[in-house]
Amino acid sequence: MSDDHRPGSHERWAHLRFSVVGGLLASPPKKGDLRAELVRLAQRLWRHPRTGQPMRFGVSTIERWYYAALRAKNPVTALRRKLRQDSGGFEMITHALETALRQQYHDHPSWSYKLHLDNLAVLLGVDPSLGRLPSYPTLRRFMTTHGMRRQPRRRPGPERPGELHARDIREAREVRSFENGYVSGLWHLDFHHGSLGVLTPSGLTHPVLLGILDDRSRLVCHAQWYLDETTESLIHALVQAFLKRGLPRALMTDNGAAMLAAETTQGLARLSITHFTTLPYSPHQNGKQEAFWGAVEGRLMAMLEAEKDLTLELLNAATQAWVEMEYHRAVHSETGQAPLNRWLDGPTVARESPALDELRLAMTAGKTRSQRRSDGTLSIAGVRFELPSRFSHLMKVHIRYASWDLSHVWLIDERTGVELARLYPLDKTRNAESLRRPLEPPSTTSLAAPRGGMAPLLRKLMADYAATGLPPAYIPKEEK
Repeated sequence: MSDDHRPGSHERWAHLRFSVVGGLLASPPKKGDLRAELVRLAQRLWRHPRTGQPMRFGVSTIERWYYAALRAKNPVTALRRKLRQDSGGFEMITHALETALRQQYHDHPSWSYKLHLDNLAVLLGVDPSLGRLPSYPTLRRFMTTHGMRRQPRRRPGPERPGELHARDIREAREVRSFENGYVSGLWHLDFHHGSLGVLTPSGLTHPVLLGILDDRSRLVCHAQWYLDETTESLIHALVQAFLKRGLPRALMTDNGAAMLAAETTQGLARLSITHFTTLPYSPHQNGKQEAFWGAVEGRLMAMLEAEKDLTLELLNAATQAWVEMEYHRAVHSETGQAPLNRWLDGPTVARESPALDELRLAMTAGKTRSQRRSDGTLSIAGVRFELPSRFSHLMKVHIRYASWDLSHVWLIDERTGVELARLYPLDKTRNAESLRRPLEPPSTTSLAAPRGGMAPLLRKLMADYAATGLPPAYIPKEEK
């Protein structure tokens, strides 16, 4: 029997004792024969429930078990080993010593149990009234029983507000695993720094892997290695995931700069994808990603460790092959299914992905700029762009673009989000050729020739004044 299915020590002792006296309960001895039966049982060899070594029990011991089982409704329960009266207590840990230990743990939660014990020995040497020094097993058992487990070491310096907030939440709220009930109901996205370097024209560089996983199926929506951890790389991979797997309902990321960039947050909102961010300094909330990184390092990178001429192209090709041919087809230890089968089985809430041009327009940052009236241009990152003359009447214009790609800049209707025109950089050299396009009026309505004469308002004022019957309030003067 494996250790996972073996009963506990107290239960095993109860089963052994019941096996010793069970025959007497099933076939009670006749009057006067009990003593002989007890002697016979005392001469037999029994197997120790923990060590498996042969052992014997005394007649009085077996007799005590027999009467205890005979009087009980459930003999096995009555034959269990009794708990010690001091079980769960710590007589060696006095109240004063416990107070000192709790204060020491509060000040240094990253210390090991042995380091806590050594420092308690110093405190007891200074103040013997605290009590006696407990043994290492006793101290470890006491600290784990009272939740004083070793914490990760904090970085030097004062704690940041986000770090303090995350620690307060972890101490006040329980941590529970979760799984979305629908395929594409939630995706996870994160970067991973690989353990192997790749050869580039500038030398050896360690790339980063951007992985996008579906929460329910654990299917890799897209995975690709990059030389940087920028918003451009994130959008490049995210758009490919959308085109391959469709649009999810929600996406969970950490609080990295690329994840919180305007191109990412605004683009997800335009595509109706809810963006969740993990609690700062709490990587366990994205634990499915961490489990995937373990598979990447344990299998994929292990099979590439002997490759001396590893390039980024070769690494990406190997990654795609490993993901599609092994990871997606191997049974996952938690779900009990292969990620590909679980993805296909559904249920799914995925939506069809827009075309590439629509995705490119969506995953951009929206900005507002003032139009320069003199030449109808606006400035983006120090570069001048021309506006079509039909928009010359606009003082403020709304544009979209990606900060790393100024070759695609769009003029947008803020109210509807519709693309009005694509903007191009100002070409001063071509403008020097003195060729000018005709102006496009903002309105296409045909107008008649300008009419002369007095303005309608002044004509009305003069008529109203004449209707009062008052003489003109001035004296005319003849000019020579």
